[in-house]
Amino acid sequence: MARIVMKFGGTSMAGMERIRNVAARVKHVVDQGNEVAVVVSAMAGETDRLVGFCREASPLYDPAEYDVVVASGEQVTSGLLAMTLKAMGVDARSWLGWQLPIRTIETHAKARIERIETDALVAAMQSGQVAVIPGFQGMMADNRIATLGRGGSDTSAVAVAAAVKADRCDIYTDVNGVYTTDPRIVSRARKLNMVTYEEMLELASVGSKVLQTRSVALAMKEKVRVQVLSSFDSPDQTDLPGTLIVGEQEIEDSDMERQLITGIAADKNDAKIIVTRVPDKPGAVASIFTPLAEASINVDMIIQNDSKDKEETDVTFTVPRADLARSVDILEARKESIGFRRIITDSEIAKISVVGVGMRSHAGVAAIMFKTLADRGINIEAISTSEIKVSVLIDEDETELAVRVLHSAYGLDAAEAA
Repeated sequence: MARIVMKFGGTSMAGMERIRNVAARVKHVVDQGNEVAVVVSAMAGETDRLVGFCREASPLYDPAEYDVVVASGEQVTSGLLAMTLKAMGVDARSWLGWQLPIRTIETHAKARIERIETDALVAAMQSGQVAVIPGFQGMMADNRIATLGRGGSDTSAVAVAAAVKADRCDIYTDVNGVYTTDPRIVSRARKLNMVTYEEMLELASVGSKVLQTRSVALAMKEKVRVQVLSSFDSPDQTDLPGTLIVGEQEIEDSDMERQLITGIAADKNDAKIIVTRVPDKPGAVASIFTPLAEASINVDMIIQNDSKDKEETDVTFTVPRADLARSVDILEARKESIGFRRIITDSEIAKISVVGVGMRSHAGVAAIMFKTLADRGINIEAISTSEIKVSVLIDEDETELAVRVLHSAYGLDAAEAA
């Protein structure tokens, strides 16, 4: 018998037919003798609808009341799933964020989970009752409901799994696992049996949409074994062919000769900013990035060009495309104090990333990437590296070509079917 947390996203909960499919899947896991908690998202599109109502009510809405409204989507699906399970003969009840409670800190609409009080929850699970928990929500210190930000249900599921010391957190999505790259771009992309936390964190941060970044970071911190599965497989399928996200040691113990590179990710959601002729003196770069940080704008790749005359330099960096106009406005308002000449922007770029823990012990990974792209005439506009990742900026129109040729260059293509 195992203790398992199952999480189902919006597409899995989109209407009663799919909720019944989820209930059948949960019943199958319960019938195997497992203790089960289920974390659910709102129905697909429901959160967007509720956000729209908030904006209609007031463009400058109160974040606390916003949380009251948008958290209701998960409350509906948790109640409906509990009802459906009971109709199937499974003992189940819903536990809202304030009933456990899930304690959150920081700010409304972007809250962070501080702790989960689990005595009552664990007792219910041990008695054989399925706990159905709405994701995305918790309770602030003043006892008001709070939400975790978009995609927060993955984080809720991992946090619950950590709090109840679950053997595994199964996250059901509309894909059946983590692939070496997007199968829509490369038809011979392979599904991975296991991925390390670090690799999944890098993949999530550079464009892979399988899991939310915060949830992966939390899983790594709390050492929660996560499995990505498809909610559209047969509900009573015993051998679920998903992808396990685990610690590096577990993968090394099971696969001594694993691939050097785990995957190729592409992200078209960034924009490039070049701030030209910045004074080359202490504090100049800080004067650029401090106001962006204060505006909660996430800066990714940063390059400072070599100063030929030791007096001025150009600073290149990327921001989310949605924040491009705001970033430029913030910097232009400080042009005199920063002392730059002009700002050049480019929103028609893509970030291509090669990810794999094998980079730690193998030289030449970046060289393969640069040569492969050069051989196909793809120009690299910027480069960024970490211990297990190399990212480059290229023209957006060359995204698919770059992903395909790199996927082949690193030997990630699946074998042809016999």
